[in-house]
Amino acid sequence: MSAKRLLWVLVLLVGPGTAAGLLVLRSSSQASPSASAPAATWAAGERPAPAFRLRDQNGTAVSLAAYRGRPVLVTFIDPLCRDYCPLEAKVLSDAVARQPAAIVAVSANPYGNAAANLRQDIVKWRLTSAFRWAVGSRAQLSPVWDAYHVQVLVLSKTVAGVRVHQVAHTEAAYLIDGAGHERALFVWPYTADTVVHALKSLG
Repeated sequence: MSAKRLLWVLVLLVGPGTAAGLLVLRSSSQASPSASAPAATWAAGERPAPAFRLRDQNGTAVSLAAYRGRPVLVTFIDPLCRDYCPLEAKVLSDAVARQPAAIVAVSANPYGNAAANLRQDIVKWRLTSAFRWAVGSRAQLSPVWDAYHVQVLVLSKTVAGVRVHQVAHTEAAYLIDGAGHERALFVWPYTADTVVHALKSLG
């Protein structure tokens, strides 16, 4: 495990106060081997998953509570991303095609949440019907990012009179069991096999 990856995992374990200063960003300049195991795991009943209620790509309410009784993978994805986010979404989609679970992708980019973008991604990325977006305003999304220790950095600038937003964010997904507790954390890059194994371990 790289030093940066280990540090990020340790911050998650010690709490949000320490996490506030840490940001794991996407980097196309350095490749990392895919993880063969979750970055962290927790026993049943140890860590209640933070609740949230947002809207999906169809404008329908989506909440963590609605998934009680079945496992759900909560990830954080930029709808406008064209590098790692589509790969992560596809890995999760491939995993649940082999071991059933729901996927809720909380938007990491409040500027990319137009319904057309969300639906286009589902089609272009060839995601399963188990995949749902969870979107909202920045004010609605920020508490969810914070609760899951996901850092989002938005750099805004004006180019030729147009306001442009560049987004970098923590690349991670949580496995939450049917009782609503966090059971595993996956830090990108990881494989579908890793996710499938964790899902099967829930019994």
